[in-house]
Amino acid sequence: MRLALPDGLIYAAAVGAILTACLALRERVDAPGAPPPVPGLGQTPIAPNSPFAADRVLAATAKTETRSGTAFSVGDGGLWLTARHVIEGCGQVGVVVAEGRGVAARPVAWRGDLVVLRTEGGAPALPLALAATPGHGQQVFHPGFPQGAPGEAASRLLGRQSLRSPVRGGSKAEVLAWAQNGRTEGLKGSLAGLSGAPVLDANGRVLGVTLAESPRRGRLFSSTPQAVLAVLRAAGVKPAATATGAPLSTESYGRAADDLRRELRVVQVVCLAA
Repeated sequence: MRLALPDGLIYAAAVGAILTACLALRERVDAPGAPPPVPGLGQTPIAPNSPFAADRVLAATAKTETRSGTAFSVGDGGLWLTARHVIEGCGQVGVVVAEGRGVAARPVAWRGDLVVLRTEGGAPALPLALAATPGHGQQVFHPGFPQGAPGEAASRLLGRQSLRSPVRGGSKAEVLAWAQNGRTEGLKGSLAGLSGAPVLDANGRVLGVTLAESPRRGRLFSSTPQAVLAVLRAAGVKPAATATGAPLSTESYGRAADDLRRELRVVQVVCLAA
């Protein structure tokens, strides 16, 4: 003899099964913790014969910085790209090359909320993908210095929207909106300090520059590839469109970001004096 189950019970069981399946499939891409530090790394500002040698290093940045962000290399001769609002109003801008030490940087070109800085000496440039058209849902990565410390975030593309530039007299500009779906393990709260970080695709190529966040909504905003191309042209930088970088994935982006920071291709930029 078959027992007839109440319709409500059957419905509840079906809903429960669907919820269980959805939770099992939920995307988790938090980056693993950083590897143990290499002995001696970060104690001196690179090799003595480098243009970043000790006699060109500024005073300890940790004691004097008023605000900080992220920058990345776009020219082997010492050209860096960052968010202009990070350095606006600074009397002395510095690029950090070792713990508590930085080299002087000066702006050479800007467009909207993007600015190119120049230092004496630099690091290998990140490859650029400025001819690419980012696709809806595309996975990207943001390596930098959130909250003033090494860290990274991951996100997927939502679409385009307008955002008012925070620089003085800034107007609205088209930006890309990204839904954050991962970050450095243990990193809580705001991602302040990630402004200026590169937006990297799965091939390690730059698609844009991280400009802002909406913490309550879990959103990140970046420049478009076209905006990056415009400021690089103003600085006389000719991007190599065919180059590729180290591949990134949701499993490897934490360690890949550590490598970029260790190689000084992604650096912290600080305002040393108002």
